[in-house]
Amino acid sequence: MGFREAEAAPGAGAERLRAVPPGRNPPSKSPGRGTGLTNPMLGTIVNIAAILLGGSIGLLLKKGLPQRISDTIMGGVGLIVLYIGVSGSLVGEKTLVAILSIVIGGALGAWINIDRGLSRLGDYAQKKLSGGHAGNTFAEGFVSASLLFCVGAMAVVGSLESGLAGKHEILFAKSLIDGVTAIVFASTLGAGVLLSAAAVLVYQGGITLLAQALAPVLSEAVVNEMSCVGSLLIIGIALNVLNLTKLKLANYLPAIFLPILLCKVM
Repeated sequence: MGFREAEAAPGAGAERLRAVPPGRNPPSKSPGRGTGLTNPMLGTIVNIAAILLGGSIGLLLKKGLPQRISDTIMGGVGLIVLYIGVSGSLVGEKTLVAILSIVIGGALGAWINIDRGLSRLGDYAQKKLSGGHAGNTFAEGFVSASLLFCVGAMAVVGSLESGLAGKHEILFAKSLIDGVTAIVFASTLGAGVLLSAAAVLVYQGGITLLAQALAPVLSEAVVNEMSCVGSLLIIGIALNVLNLTKLKLANYLPAIFLPILLCKVM
């Protein structure tokens, strides 16, 4: 049976019915598309500002935080990050896609040695920005914060929504979380955390600007699997923060993008 849509007849108290062909739904408007989009980079810009602000506050607090308080805060952050990672990983529905993404992506990243490249970048920035006098935690702060801020469901889905629909609510929420986290990270790991804002610009900004071009392959299923793989890396970050492992998580970054290909063939 077909649907019928009622239209009010102008100047009359009755309704005039218009038939809708069977098997078709009444036309609807897609939220956010074609309705005066805002700057697609706004969400990422706010995120960067939150990281810089939070990191600056953390640097000011560094000398005033006793070691036992810093250790306690970092332990708490580790537990929260673990919770975020576990929650995000549950959105995936194709276990084999996650397994292959982690294995193949990790192997590719280890072959390229992304972790060493990021560490060298951190060391170079340390020498250029602080004259070589900063602590040894500079590179660690840059790598750890970059990974934490760049991978996971909020970064991927939020950037996609910014690029495709001009909606920034997810990245605004992520900005608040990242700002608070940057305070804690900068107070313990130093100025490298501020440099992670550049990684956020490249990563989230790149996804946002390429979102429309990749729209045909970035279905909801693909986004879910990308978020699942990213959240698994978040779990790894939590384990490192809790000093349970020393995983070189930067080498696993290619794994986040492999579901784009794997979901096409599986």
